[in-house]
Amino acid sequence: MLTCVIRYHIDPAKKDRFAQYAQNWGQAIPRCGAGLIGYFAPHEGSTTLAYGIYNVKSLADYEAYRARLAVDPLGRENYAFAQREKFLLREDRTFVKLVSAPHAGGEGA
Repeated sequence: MLTCVIRYHIDPAKKDRFAQYAQNWGQAIPRCGAGLIGYFAPHEGSTTLAYGIYNVKSLADYEAYRARLAVDPLGRENYAFAQREKFLLREDRTFVKLVSAPHAGGEGA
């Protein structure tokens, strides 16, 4: 399993548009085959960093997912929305894999 972490630099004056963008991906990403963990907007500290995080089984599965997302009606609309509204200033993708498992404790431990 690979986890894709997308780090966004967003326009802090357009945080509401990023939230709409994230909600749209909340529908399209799972439908197109990735395991969405979530989108996270600034709350305290930096006002410009936001994240999108999801799981895929492999890089090959990632490529197939991206192809499905590119033709998904909401996916296409969301890409256009971001281009039109210009709230994303930069976007970086990193693929990571869990290496600490099994680990003790759970949520809040």
